[in-house]
Amino acid sequence: MKRCPECGREYDNSMMFCLDDGAELLYGPAKSVPGATGFPSDEPQTAILHSTAAPGEARTRAQIHTTEQTAILSTGAEAEPRESLGGLSEKQSFSANRAAKPLIAAVVAVAVLVGGFFGYKYFAPTKQIESIAVMPFVNETGNAEVEYLSDGMTETLIKGLSNLPDLNVKPRSTVFRYKGKSTDLQTIARELNVQAILNGRVTQRGDQLTLSLELIDVPNDKVIWTEQYQRRQSDVVSLQSEIAKDVSARIKARLTGTEEQKVTSTGTRDPEAYQAYLKGRYLWNRRTALNIRKALEQFTIATERDPNYALAFVGLADSHLVLTEYAGTPTDEVVPKAKAYAERALALDSELGEAHATLGSVADYRWHWAEAEDHYKRSIAMNPGYATAYHWYSIRLRSWGRYDEAAAMIKRAQEIDPVSSVIAVNVARTHQLLQNDHAAIETLLKLIESDAGFPAAHQYLALSYFRQGRKSEAIASARRAVELSNRSGVTLGDLGFVLASVGEKEEARGVLRELEAKYASKEANGSYVAMVYVGLGEIDKAFEWLEKEFERRSSQLPMVRWNLQFDSVRDDPRYKDLLMRMNLPE
Repeated sequence: MKRCPECGREYDNSMMFCLDDGAELLYGPAKSVPGATGFPSDEPQTAILHSTAAPGEARTRAQIHTTEQTAILSTGAEAEPRESLGGLSEKQSFSANRAAKPLIAAVVAVAVLVGGFFGYKYFAPTKQIESIAVMPFVNETGNAEVEYLSDGMTETLIKGLSNLPDLNVKPRSTVFRYKGKSTDLQTIARELNVQAILNGRVTQRGDQLTLSLELIDVPNDKVIWTEQYQRRQSDVVSLQSEIAKDVSARIKARLTGTEEQKVTSTGTRDPEAYQAYLKGRYLWNRRTALNIRKALEQFTIATERDPNYALAFVGLADSHLVLTEYAGTPTDEVVPKAKAYAERALALDSELGEAHATLGSVADYRWHWAEAEDHYKRSIAMNPGYATAYHWYSIRLRSWGRYDEAAAMIKRAQEIDPVSSVIAVNVARTHQLLQNDHAAIETLLKLIESDAGFPAAHQYLALSYFRQGRKSEAIASARRAVELSNRSGVTLGDLGFVLASVGEKEEARGVLRELEAKYASKEANGSYVAMVYVGLGEIDKAFEWLEKEFERRSSQLPMVRWNLQFDSVRDDPRYKDLLMRMNLPE
């Protein structure tokens, strides 16, 4: 605190002048009074101001005089020494002061105008940002295993900032289309119609994590804020929350306590649980038997570290569900576990739309069609930005024969998550269903350019090549899928079908024997064996295997409704009877 030598009042060090009760703030630090503009405290434009207004008078009528009866302004002239005024009487001093008021008022007015201009130009607070795009954080480590962290932190920050009032945050689907591309900021801002862009770069060396951020006001070509965070990887949860708070402050958003909690929430406070969840989701999206089992390990770590981590329980449920397709695990082994984990997640968070999508898939696996559709719709209503809900819903709409709706759903899923490889594959499969193999091939080749190691891209490319009569390309693609998937049952089924259909029957029978062995060890579904028999033209054997799948109530059996490998048997009465017993339309 400082003490004014004129009136004896104390005033805060951050103030450049003393204010009496009736005074108005004409200039000073902008943060002192809302709307005020001012000069930095190390500049010479300072004055200690007092009011001569009587108690009760309007503040707009405040009369201002200066300490030592002088104002220290940046006019270039020095103030008159105090000694020259020492001989004046109180009355003379008052008269002199009154006579000087017009001149002082004029000088103060000019100073206020000039100060206001420069204060506004250089020191006024930035206008609140109304729209922002959080671009995918760049993984500068060069280690693909860190990709889960850069993508996960980006997605968590987008989700958190989306809770800010009066702020348009572009969704993950919109910004991830720029991932890995060198697009200038002006183009991005124009295409996304945003004011600000947040760029981030992640580097990891050992346990040390470095995150560099840059917030840019693109229309004004102005860097609003830059920051570099250096933390241990074990501090990633607190770092994520800290970043969310810092970005919120820089875009001038004033948050309530509830809003701040939503912005900074990561679903858990345990850093190891958070990292395990991000790793689990990254692996789950790779969709191979090996990666799904690794994902299960990560989600288990997350739930053990934090038993209240609802999203991690959804991850456990989802991983068990897809094991039946990619690892051949029988449906009756995965469904009870998936259902229990999804219900546990809802018990922890009743508003978790992701859990309803999982329960929709659980109902599908049990052939409870109406219940499944109800859960999918509830999931989408609760979380319209969850791509997996649309994705899974589209697959079941195909089984129900509602192809146009299925196409719309998978299109929406890809709009939300344009970089998902598994969603891109199902876009291609929808093209195949609609007899548009040219579009399917185009979609899959584009996917392979960005994710050449994704087995399903090659697997379904083989089927479109086959239908176009491109036999050698079909076989090569099917073999590549088998190689990338470590000879999984789902890819072997298509390889056997293609080989058998193009006349390579001896090799096809070798694949068939391998598939039957995998079925016996619960590593493949019977429908994969059936499709090879269809390719060989042994239809009775094919239906024997389909009947086995019906008796086991296999979750994969309803897909005969639209899988192109079964096109040649659709007129068979046994096929129609099978659909009827599953309560599926022809």
